[in-house]
Formats: sequence, C-alpha cells, structure tokens
Amino acid sequence: MSRPVYVVDGARTPFLKARKGPGPFTPVDLAVQCGRPLLLRQPFAPDAFDQVILGCVNVIADEQNPARVAALRLGCGPEMTAFTVAINCGSGMQSIDTAFRYIREGSSDLILAGGAEALSHAPLVLRQSAVEWLSAFQGAKSPLDKAKAAAAFRPDMLQPVIGLERGLTDPITDLGMGQTAEVLAHYFNISREAADAYAVESHKRLARAQAEGWLAGEVEPAFARDGTVYDHDDGVRPDSSVEKLSTLKPAFERPFGKVTPGNSSQITDGASWVILASEEAVKKHGLTPRAVILDSEWAALDPSIMGLGPVLSSSALLKRAGLSLGEVDLWELNEAFAAQVLACLAAWEDEAFGREILGLSGAAGTIDRERLNVDGGAVSLGHPVGASGNRIVLHLITALERLDLKRGIATECIGGGQGGAMLIERV
Repeated sequence: MSRPVYVVDGARTPFLKARKGPGPFTPVDLAVQCGRPLLLRQPFAPDAFDQVILGCVNVIADEQNPARVAALRLGCGPEMTAFTVAINCGSGMQSIDTAFRYIREGSSDLILAGGAEALSHAPLVLRQSAVEWLSAFQGAKSPLDKAKAAAAFRPDMLQPVIGLERGLTDPITDLGMGQTAEVLAHYFNISREAADAYAVESHKRLARAQAEGWLAGEVEPAFARDGTVYDHDDGVRPDSSVEKLSTLKPAFERPFGKVTPGNSSQITDGASWVILASEEAVKKHGLTPRAVILDSEWAALDPSIMGLGPVLSSSALLKRAGLSLGEVDLWELNEAFAAQVLACLAAWEDEAFGREILGLSGAAGTIDRERLNVDGGAVSLGHPVGASGNRIVLHLITALERLDLKRGIATECIGGGQGGAMLIERV
C-alpha cells in the first residue's frame, strides 16, 4: 500500500543565536511557541492528530521525551501518542520521514512532525575525575575513610566539561564537526576566500528575505516570560563582508585552517513543525495541500567526511526518481559549514567522484548557485541541530511557492557520518 503524503502547513520560531548563558526558551518552550499559532489556524482540533513526532538531540533533564511534553502543552490530549527521534543534525527531517512512512503505508492519516533544539541550554558536566572522587567520598563509611577521600580532591576537578563541545565531537574519529569540514576543504581544495564569500552571500540572502517579508508566512514570533518578543532570526549580519571575515582566525586548525566562526553555522535555539496528511485527511478536514513528499533517502559514510552526506543521499534519491541535478528547481542544503557546502558542490562536479563513488559515467553535474539556499541558511540564521532538518523542508516549500517552481530537494549532512534528503513537489 502506498498513498500520497501531503504537507498542508507549517511554522517555525525565529532562530535565536546563543549568547551568554541559557536562552529564554527550552526545546519544548520553542516547540510550543510556534506550535500554538500553527494549530490555532487549523480547521481541526489538536487532538485530531494520530501522533506527534519531534526531533531533539540535546534533551534537557526536565523535558524527557519532549515530543510528549510538547503534545500535552499544545492541547493534543492525554491520549495522544508522541515520541522523540534523534539522528543528530537530521532529527527534524527524520520526524517528517517517519510520519511520511506511517501515512504512506496507511497506519496514520494526520501527523504533527517537528524539531526543536535549545543549544544554549546544553549542560556543563563534571569531569570523570570529579565523578570518581565524589563516588569515593560518598562511599566512604568511617570518618578516617572520608578524610582520606576528601584529601584526594583537586581544584581542577571543579572545571566543567562543556557538553556541547563533546556533543559536536565524533566519538569514533575524535574529530570535531569543524575539523571534518577542514578535511573536506583539503580534499576539494576549497579556499578560505571561497568559504568566506559563501558565508557573506548567506547573510545577504537572509537579510534580503527578512527585508522583503518573504519569511512572514513561515516564522511565528516567540514571547518570553519577561515580555520580550523575538520576531526574526537574530544571527544575521547584513553588513558582513569578505574583508571583515578575513580578519577572523581559524577555529579548529590554526594557523592555516579554512573554517572560522564567520563561515560556520551558528550555535542557535529554534523549533519548527509541519503537518502531514493523507488524501483522506485532506478531504475529511477540508485541508489545502501545499506540497507532496515524493521520496526520501538516508545514506552513511566515514564520519571524518560526514559533510558529503548530502551528495550520497541526494544522488541516490535522484537516481531512483530518474532525475538529474539540473532538473531540481530548488535546493535547500543545510549550511553546517560554508566549506562543507562548497565541497558537496565540488564533489558533484568531480569526474572521479562521480565514477568511483556515485557509480556514474562521469561527473554528476552542477547545481546553479541561484537555486541553492536562495534565502540563506545555517551560516546566517543558525543551526539548532534538532530543528534544522525540519526548517529546510518547510522553507523549501515556502520558496517553491514564492518563486512559482515545482520540485525541490532538502538535504543535510549529519554528524556521525550520515546524510538525509527529501524530494518535494509543490501541489
């Protein structure tokens, strides 16, 4: 059984750059902030969903299974099943893909699928030496044993480990995500100047989209407890220039690295939802489909070159659909790092890569930069890892509608050496 699966609506919060200390919203707070206005404008009640699926990676202690917490806060009712998915940067797209398969195969008709992440709330954790000392101290029984255990304490045990830093380090290769981008920059000869120029273009495209109001139908304002209103992606730098970025030092491979804070995605908080429906649900509730999900694909590769995940997943998707790169009207390729995006474009254009890795007769082809991330991406608006995959699908649909185009692919690299891609067609 295979049924069409429609995206009927969606919304996201502004993506808020992490600054000093935890931001104003937890992952569930963010999911609720954009989920409430989204559900309020639907012709059905929140408890009409068959289930709620939410991508989230850095789940905080007070919100275990944030999908369920969000579903309850959104009024979906105590009988609503809800579960959280995590595949690092692909979590928000994984929620859509899981919903897509449930509906396509006939076990569900209406699903709320999203992604939420508050990277500013990533924890500080104790060092292993501190954990071992505390365990020994608490296990000591006699006063003498406790005194001996206390004497083993060292001041450096109080220095915490930044959880996010470890979370962005691959445990197999022990490379940070930025270092994997450096590997790709080396393999494909991506220059620092090219990476900086790409980053500047990302900021200018997002600034234009904000100024023209192109994101108005997608972004819902978020309201903090102190009354502060957040109504736009606040990491954008409209005055960015290659000259300014050239003054920044490499972040991961000094002194000659290509990846800097200026050409990398930003540490950000944000959430996004889409509503998926079967044909039966569309008719039952009088919904207007915006797009149909045609297919999806996941791929895996060596974690040290994880940034090439979009090339593998998208190429497999295109092959199955009988399409070439040029037959895709719009691309949303998540900008983990400018050098990583440029490496993907270079891989598609490389004859040897096409033959030896993709199994083609030669190079896969070229993606027109005017059809890639037309309104900027994670370099300018941020990358809340659990939400980004959801946002790029939602924005792809928004951009297809605005530009009166038909077909697009949303794709992303995934920490740990994976990639995801989704083929969308506007209705």
